[in-house]
Amino acid sequence: MPEPFNIVVSDERLASIRARLEAFDWSAVPYADGWEIGVGVADLRRLIDYWLHRYDWRAHEARLNRLPHFMADVQGQRLHFIHARGDGSRLPLMLIHGWPGSFIEFERLIEPLVASGHDVIVPSLPGYAFSGRPDAPIGPRRTAELFHQLLLDLYGPGRYLVQGGDWGAAVGGWMAQASPEAVAALHLNLILVEAEGAAPTTSDELAWAKWRASLARREGAYSHLHGTRPQTLGVAMSDSPVGIAAWILEKFGVWADVPRRADGSPDLWQAFDEDLLITNIMLYVAPQSFVTSTWMYRGWVLENAGKFPPGAAVRVPTGIGAFPDPAFPPPPRSQAAKSYNVVHWSDMAAGGHFAALEKPDALLADMQEFFAPYR
Repeated sequence: MPEPFNIVVSDERLASIRARLEAFDWSAVPYADGWEIGVGVADLRRLIDYWLHRYDWRAHEARLNRLPHFMADVQGQRLHFIHARGDGSRLPLMLIHGWPGSFIEFERLIEPLVASGHDVIVPSLPGYAFSGRPDAPIGPRRTAELFHQLLLDLYGPGRYLVQGGDWGAAVGGWMAQASPEAVAALHLNLILVEAEGAAPTTSDELAWAKWRASLARREGAYSHLHGTRPQTLGVAMSDSPVGIAAWILEKFGVWADVPRRADGSPDLWQAFDEDLLITNIMLYVAPQSFVTSTWMYRGWVLENAGKFPPGAAVRVPTGIGAFPDPAFPPPPRSQAAKSYNVVHWSDMAAGGHFAALEKPDALLADMQEFFAPYR
């Protein structure tokens, strides 16, 4: 049975994190303006300075603990999740985050979704934040099984709704593909998993595939490393909160739809504040979950999770919020329809990879419109 859970990071752990932040040797980092060769050092130093002198974890810990947190054992895996209850007039709705995000991506969406009648379930992926560490890398296919079982444990046989971006889109896709009798509808703001044989054919589809392949060559080194040598990276990062902050901050700078400065570098602070970014990073640093968070990529490789089996595209009604993601641009609707039963499509004017954080009102409105018939 699920047990109530309270986030408590020990004083000793907080002191250890602070000591490592203070001890970081900035002279070892060659300074380069802009973001051309990686994270902008000036922006990283701004974040770390704020972390040391203005950030208050205890205040954010108290705020997060106002949400209803739970822990449950599901098929031998310890899962952390938020379970906020509506009036039951609408189907339960699971919101699934990705990397380098966390459950706080959906913080601003929970209350309005509950007010509209949904029970809202927001799990932490296995090995992320306060979910337990898997015994070995698992990917989105196995995670989909775990999350489906969690919902069965909470509600018994019945129907539910799923929304996801990044890994959440892959997990949600596999939930819908494997359990179409349970998933009433699926909403995605990214498409990661495609049907076997869903090759681009039209000029628009071919242009998108060429563009995405170009972006993958430029931006995909992190994914290849996570998927092949996550353990080595984890050892390098595990003792360095500054290193983890740099690894994660770069993705927020490159993947978010943020204004650009005169030199072309991302102006992060127009879209995010330091408190939000640090709290998200702390959910990797404080529970020491960075290493196992990268295991999802290794699991993706081991499970061959990027392709649905032949003839097994998602038949569940699917809605797509197509945000202008700079690193993972949405495909043409015709391409998505080769893998999903796309019945709803919204071309979003703004917002990038972190849609729930960047444009929560737009994502919420699109979800509510799409999910409205499902009661």
